[in-house]
Amino acid sequence: MGDENKIKWVEAIQDEMKSLHENHYYELVKLPKRKRALKNKWVYRVKQEEHASQPRYKARLVVKGFSQKKGIDFDEIFSPVVKMSSIRVVLGLTASLDLEIEQMDVKTVFLHGDLDKKIYMEQPKGFIIKGKEDYVCKLKKSLYGLKNVSRINKLKKQLSKSFSMKDLGPEQYIENVLERFNMSKAKVVSSPLASHFKLSSRHNPSIDKEKEDMRRVSYASTVGSLMYVMVCTRPDIAYAVGVVIHFLSNPGRLHLEEVKWIMRYLRGTFKLKLTFGSGKPVLVSYTDSDMAGDVDNRRSTSGYLMTFLGGAVSWQSRLQKCVALSTTEAKYIAAAEACKELLWMKRFIHELGFKQQRYVVYCDNQSAIHLSKNSTFHAKSKHIDVRYHWMRDALNDNLFELEKIHTDHNGSDMLTKSLPREKLKVCCSIARMASPST
Repeated sequence: MGDENKIKWVEAIQDEMKSLHENHYYELVKLPKRKRALKNKWVYRVKQEEHASQPRYKARLVVKGFSQKKGIDFDEIFSPVVKMSSIRVVLGLTASLDLEIEQMDVKTVFLHGDLDKKIYMEQPKGFIIKGKEDYVCKLKKSLYGLKNVSRINKLKKQLSKSFSMKDLGPEQYIENVLERFNMSKAKVVSSPLASHFKLSSRHNPSIDKEKEDMRRVSYASTVGSLMYVMVCTRPDIAYAVGVVIHFLSNPGRLHLEEVKWIMRYLRGTFKLKLTFGSGKPVLVSYTDSDMAGDVDNRRSTSGYLMTFLGGAVSWQSRLQKCVALSTTEAKYIAAAEACKELLWMKRFIHELGFKQQRYVVYCDNQSAIHLSKNSTFHAKSKHIDVRYHWMRDALNDNLFELEKIHTDHNGSDMLTKSLPREKLKVCCSIARMASPST
């Protein structure tokens, strides 16, 4: 702790301790027999607030949760997280019913729940109570570092009255990403992945100097930020992000150029967003694949897009786990992946009270549709993994239908390959992506 910042860090520590006391996070007790107290430490961070001229010094008391023992200090550490597709369905219903919705972020939300186990912690250094040196802190609420913390999900009924809140939004997030990686003034491009990018492991650094130069680049952090944008609101960059993510362990300069290209595309389309409400409460699915598009191992990329109430609610762009021997096989495998997601989405909208007579998955390859319906194709397709052939049984049980659609109207096309600008616009239109002015 440097002399010039010592006072600020001390104030930050005192603020944290004051907050813990005011919110009754723990009480001092004698350590029970056959119990042990967890150790703790201070974690320091300088945070630049959005509209503040001076940085904010933050100190956080963290429990050394790695020393917790399963079955004694905690039972489960799984954190139930809602799927983004579920959130988008609810947003679609909100827009359709002309309701108002607010998206907020609850600060330190995990720390407002009660613990389900008795946890004891040593008193923080520098704040040991005189005369109670042998006492320990019995935690009433969670502290950062505990394995239990992600399991706690009790929230107050009136969040805005109980917690400090802040507004969030995709436009601001994209602008922050561009600013963080010095791309705020970069030249705009019209597609997330240009056709001249043929990325492979051949472009990985091969000499020590090049490797050292790339270590100074925050490649993984940048790709992670782009992936978050893609998962939440931007299916149009899913394929491009899926390409660059394969080189996280050893990225080269050309890989970095493509990452910058994606950000240049986002700079020109940062106002582009999903829209809902104008369509019918009908779940529509599209599926597609390329053929051996991965340069390194010749695997194909599967993609699916699902819309509900007119807007995109679920999408995916992912390399297939096996090498397809034909376009038919690649499209068949992609259709199987889309149908699995469709079954989950079907159950979810049923829970919300919406049912439809037919659930259709649109595919632009007639041979793949025949393969899914006709058992005479079995001799030619028996090498395909059994995990994909379950689709035949599901079709026979009338759980969904597979139908042909012209490739020009297949919205999932943008999830499997780089597209020219006009075709990309068509796919975005099918997904009901639009800027406020359009």
